[in-house]
Amino acid sequence: MPYTKRRRLVSSAVAVALGATALAACGSSSDDDGAASGPVTLTYWSWAPGMDKVVDLWNKGPGKERQITVTVKKQASGDTLVTKILTAHKAGKAPDLVQAEYQALPTLVSNDALADISGEVGDAKKEFADGVWQQTTLGTDAVYAVPQDIGPMMFFYREDLFQKYGLTVPTTWDEFADTARKLKKAAPDKDLTTFSANDSGLFAGLAQQAGAQWWTTSGEKWKVGINDAATKKVASFWGGLVKEGAIDNQPMYTPAWNKALDTGQQIAWVSAVWAPGTLTTAAPATKGKWAMAPLPQWTKGENRTGSWGGSSTAVTTDSKHKDAAATFAAWLNTDARALNALAKESGIYPASTAAQTSGAFATPPEFFANQPDFYTKAAEIAETTAPSAWGPNVNVAYTTFKNAFGAAAKNKSDFTAALDAMQEDTVADLKKQGFGVAE
Repeated sequence: MPYTKRRRLVSSAVAVALGATALAACGSSSDDDGAASGPVTLTYWSWAPGMDKVVDLWNKGPGKERQITVTVKKQASGDTLVTKILTAHKAGKAPDLVQAEYQALPTLVSNDALADISGEVGDAKKEFADGVWQQTTLGTDAVYAVPQDIGPMMFFYREDLFQKYGLTVPTTWDEFADTARKLKKAAPDKDLTTFSANDSGLFAGLAQQAGAQWWTTSGEKWKVGINDAATKKVASFWGGLVKEGAIDNQPMYTPAWNKALDTGQQIAWVSAVWAPGTLTTAAPATKGKWAMAPLPQWTKGENRTGSWGGSSTAVTTDSKHKDAAATFAAWLNTDARALNALAKESGIYPASTAAQTSGAFATPPEFFANQPDFYTKAAEIAETTAPSAWGPNVNVAYTTFKNAFGAAAKNKSDFTAALDAMQEDTVADLKKQGFGVAE
């Protein structure tokens, strides 16, 4: 059942805010199931390190029994992979399976590159939190992927230095701002944290926590709300702290940032559950000195977090073995052995709720050995992840963020003006691509 590009996109993404009816299945059908009709070899594009070792468990176990062999082809991640998938799909040569970030799913679905596998993996829904599962359905009755890993956001802080300077772990963003000012007064050479304009996912997650809905639909048109009230609140908050000098304005993931963390020049980090791995290499001298707490809230008593990162396993419409591919995708992200191997080899935090406090996650990360309940708390926080709202041109919004917010952070100028630039560029790009846009 063919869709035009615009109709396909709107129908599949109505999600998020409107709860659309089920999509009719589009793309290639699976008339040659490996599970039922002899040996099948599937190709899986993934960027996760060690994925070949995880897949070996399948090939020697359940896959061997089902006569389904999976071959991993290592890829780059992000926009590079999305472009490669779409290019291959246009030629009818996309792989059977792809690793896809959640924000990339609307783009891939709108180009008819991903198959609806609801009939094959629908029972897996119970393994995931509702907000996580929603990201792979785009709010419809279709299912375009199986969740693999997630990045619930949290607050990380130097326990020893908070004690030294008499600081209390903030539970609201107002308290966070007061904590930054109190530290700066007590130790002018130190910063609570930095606002980094080199990772748009961080800002997107903070906006998500605040209730932002950057892409929604109105009828058969897209509605872009990147400069909505919730996001403006976030931008004004962080811009204000940068302007008054209460926090730093340097980008993350640089030698200077690593040094600031390692020496205690910066004593906190708004990040996600994967932060221990980054701190291990960025600030090795601080092992055992950090602790994790929930993200500060906009209103006292609220309990909501954003998401920074995460990906899924999807089956393409080019696959001639949809059932076999979907069977593997479900196994990879729900089987206990597979999830333990993913944690060990790929360093992922599983989307599967059962896996978040068992196996590799029954004990805290080595860097946080001083916090035995690290993963118990992380699992509780993950359950509070706010719904997301992605659109077909996340890459455009993210590029403008880096440019506009990068300049605003460096110059300590108006963050809301940078937000307006994101809005304008995203809307202009949608129109350029031929999508209807509701004003």
